[in-house]
Amino acid sequence: MRTLIAIPCMENIPTITVKSLLSLQCEDVEYSFTMNSLVYDARNLLAQKACENGFDRILWIDSDMVFEPDLFYRLSAHLDEGYDFVTGLYFSRKMPIIPIIYKDVKVLRNEEKLLPVSVEYADYPKDSFFEIKGCGFGGCMMTTKMVLDIARRYGLPFSPILGFGEDLSFCKRATESGYKIFCDSSIKLGHRSYCVVQEEDYLKGVGNGKT
Repeated sequence: MRTLIAIPCMENIPTITVKSLLSLQCEDVEYSFTMNSLVYDARNLLAQKACENGFDRILWIDSDMVFEPDLFYRLSAHLDEGYDFVTGLYFSRKMPIIPIIYKDVKVLRNEEKLLPVSVEYADYPKDSFFEIKGCGFGGCMMTTKMVLDIARRYGLPFSPILGFGEDLSFCKRATESGYKIFCDSSIKLGHRSYCVVQEEDYLKGVGNGKT
C-alpha cells in the first residue's frame, strides 16, 4: 500500500514537529508539503496529488502536531482491517481545551438562516476504538478510494460548507456518502501551542472551567 503523507503548512514548521516527522516509522510513503494560506486549497491539492499518482492512502499530519513514531503503523493497521477513515486523538491548542473529535456535525435551519452545528465528543471513550461524525485532520489516515468517491459526488472535497472548516466539511460529505469515521483514542498526539497540549490537560480540566 502506497501512502502519501500530506502536510499543509506555511513557510516554517516548528522544530518539535520536524523531530516527530523524522522519527516516524513508515514504509512505501512519500511526503508532500503544500504551502498555502488557504488550508482548504492546500488539502484539495494534496488530495488531488494522492488520487492522481496511484497512492492508496493519505496520512494527514498538521504542521503543529507532535506524535509517537508508531503513528503510521497504528493507523495503517485499522485501514488494513477495512476501515476507510481513522483518526488519532488530540486536543485544541487554544482555550478552552477540547477534544478535536465530534459526535455530531450538521446544519440546522433557524427561521430563514442555516446554522452549522458541531458537538465535540467531550465524554469520549478512553483508549478505545469508536465511531464519530467528524474530526480535525491533525493526525488521521484515509483511503484515496473514499476521497475519489466524495470528489465525484461533490467536486472539490475540502471546499468549506456553510460555517464549517475544511476538515468538518469533508467529514460531513463523507458521512452523507455513507462512510463511517472512527477514532482510536489510544493513539494520542500532542498539539503545539506555547506548550504541548495533551490528554492529561483535558482530563485535569485545564482551561475549560473544571479547575
